[in-house]
Amino acid sequence: MIVLYILLGAYLLFINIDAFALMALDKSRARRGGRRVPEATLFFLAFLGGSPGIMLAMRVFRHKTLHTSFAVGMPLICFFEAVLIAAALIYAAT
Repeated sequence: MIVLYILLGAYLLFINIDAFALMALDKSRARRGGRRVPEATLFFLAFLGGSPGIMLAMRVFRHKTLHTSFAVGMPLICFFEAVLIAAALIYAAT
């Protein structure tokens, strides 16, 4: 059981660091006029568990905060993922 918690924590840490870094890269490319990271890629990472990292990057870099799909979508994705993770951990503990 402990291994499950460690693996889940390591996965979430990795995916959120990756999501944060990708948002930083997109902001940098936006400033320089370079090739941008597709929004679909950012949402895919959010669905994989990276929504907290993306939301943190939105605040830190002030990036995509005016996009309704991000301002509303990321907190919703994060909420549903938190519910799913909590349910899975409760189920695994029984």
